Amino acid sequence: MNSSLIRKYDVAAPRYTSYPTVPCWNAGKPSEEQWRMAVKEAAQRDGSISLYIHLPFCESLCTYCACNTRITKNHAVEEPYIENILREWKMYADILPEEVEISELHLGGGTPTFFSPQHLDRLMSGLKKEIRFSAGASLSFEAHPANTTTAHLETLFRHGFRRMSLGVQDFNPTVQKLINRMQSEAQVSSVTNLARIIGYTSVNFDLIYGLPKQTEESIAETIKTVIRIRPDRIAFYSYAHVPWMKPGQRAYSEADLPEGEKKRALYEKGRALLEKSGYSEIGMDHFALPGDELLHAAVSGTLHRNFMGYTEKATSLLIGLGVSAISDAGTMFVQNEKTVEAWSLHIGKNEMPFFKGHVLDYEDLVLRKHISEIMCAGETAFSANGEPAAFYEGLERLKELVADKLVRVKNNKITVTKSGKAFLRNICMCFDARLHRNRPGDKVYSKSA
Repeated sequence: MNSSLIRKYDVAAPRYTSYPTVPCWNAGKPSEEQWRMAVKEAAQRDGSISLYIHLPFCESLCTYCACNTRITKNHAVEEPYIENILREWKMYADILPEEVEISELHLGGGTPTFFSPQHLDRLMSGLKKEIRFSAGASLSFEAHPANTTTAHLETLFRHGFRRMSLGVQDFNPTVQKLINRMQSEAQVSSVTNLARIIGYTSVNFDLIYGLPKQTEESIAETIKTVIRIRPDRIAFYSYAHVPWMKPGQRAYSEADLPEGEKKRALYEKGRALLEKSGYSEIGMDHFALPGDELLHAAVSGTLHRNFMGYTEKATSLLIGLGVSAISDAGTMFVQNEKTVEAWSLHIGKNEMPFFKGHVLDYEDLVLRKHISEIMCAGETAFSANGEPAAFYEGLERLKELVADKLVRVKNNKITVTKSGKAFLRNICMCFDARLHRNRPGDKVYSKSA
């Protein structure tokens, strides 16, 4: 990896799970009636929807975490939260066409396995009461290795879940202590093996590079441990250091963090070990074994990216339920209230609980398409003179990356080079017209390296 390029392009950049990115949405928000109409129209376009449910509670704070969480050991919060999720879902079910099916569901957090198996059973039974799941629906959930029980796995399996994602992050004891995320190889291996015995067909591990006190030697040991357990998928994320947003990240100092070239070297070390053991790199930060559906989608050109990350299923409508969840109707985004109290207050009034949103214009839709194709396929084709002006402005910005051999532009096609895969966020940022106009500042996004 060219160290001068790492230094040059290690800048604050979005991860592009959407375009426009949330900090660059228009001021104000759509009306509830506008949103309801957008939801109905999106559901009618292909008859299937994706569903994301945010379950924010955790018993302890992982200091690396930048997610919207609520730390508590009071499990009395479970029942009212589940009931409010189902009330929010009923608002959507009442406007969705009768023939619509759920083709994808993901339980995220927080820690979904904070909730008891009984409450998760109540959640799933309530969802199914309103809208049916398609025969080939993909159901997945995030889990903490230290609190995921046989009852959790069996309950969710009975409801159709076949995928589980374990938040591993790192196996090094020094790193684990600093990030307050303690779990042993034995715990992770036990949960993984139990899931496979029950019948789960895909287990993902979330790993993070760039954590405090990580070294090439320690990351190599973590990756070797992961390879021994052999999950079907791996998400190997760059640590997002945003202490101005998440004060818990001040449990350690910037001096503890590998940055720039040192940070990228951690990823390259991990990538080399994973590829040597049979994993293929997918898009940005993801790996999968042969036979995994995510890898098949990448090879076949159907890989999709949305607010949940990479997925093999593309739907016109993604509904996000729960505090801070984001929904996407193709032509419009909304985000729910960020506190449990504010979100619950709207639900109690039978109001859609979003507090902000964005209506995409023609320029947004075109740029979104190109950015998505670069993130998923590593290439995008364009018209010589039929794109909005903002796209050609992006081509001008791209010239420097072309000169650095990170991307090729030929015959009206943009192609990311092998070297450029490490700079996907920078490449997409060239076409981020709203970011370049609004300049939200450095303290919005994490660095790209």
